[in-house]
Amino acid sequence: MQAMTPDRSVQTIRANHVRLGAVSLAVSGILFVLYPAIRPFSDETSLQAAQAFASPAWTVAHMLAMVAFTLVAVGLFGLYLALQEGVAERRAFWAFVLSVLGIGLTLPYYGGETYGLRAIGEEAIRQQNAALVSLAEVVRSGAGEIMFAVGLLLLAVGAIMAASAIWKSGALAKWSGIPFALGFALYIPQFFGPQPIRVAHGVLVAIGCLWIAAGMWRLSNKRIA
Repeated sequence: MQAMTPDRSVQTIRANHVRLGAVSLAVSGILFVLYPAIRPFSDETSLQAAQAFASPAWTVAHMLAMVAFTLVAVGLFGLYLALQEGVAERRAFWAFVLSVLGIGLTLPYYGGETYGLRAIGEEAIRQQNAALVSLAEVVRSGAGEIMFAVGLLLLAVGAIMAASAIWKSGALAKWSGIPFALGFALYIPQFFGPQPIRVAHGVLVAIGCLWIAAGMWRLSNKRIA
């Protein structure tokens, strides 16, 4: 078997890293659909809300969301590697950096939603006291809410920069970054919609993730062909 030259070996390793990013992005897109589809929705003022908070579906849905956000970071690093040698390298780099910062600020809030609200729901059910459900606002408000909003705004800017890098690079389909950018730009507004709107938003994010992932995979194959 003929040994690979150093340059060929480096290209193969980079292509594999890009593929890892592509797979991560594709999986994250699927999880962004499952999150609102599995998440229980209720009035959040009664014992029905407590049952939703305490349900396994609540915990699973929010854990899937946390994994989805984490995988986006891996995916955008793969995108940066895919565009590293082109004219859009700088934009791809800052898309990755801003997104990682945004995701880091976003995840603690999801932790509170997952475990804090579950504890409130379980206690409200134990005491049969619907008034305890109002404590959910304590978990959701304050500095944590501000950090959450800033994180999602940074992620939105990062997603827009990723779409701009894709458009400028010419290495992937130009329009593939648009659903991705639009999905994360709408992440805060979609929280105010009912479940069908939130699932539809998840589908939009998934389209963006899967489209970019497919382009990254094809590009990685060309790099080592």
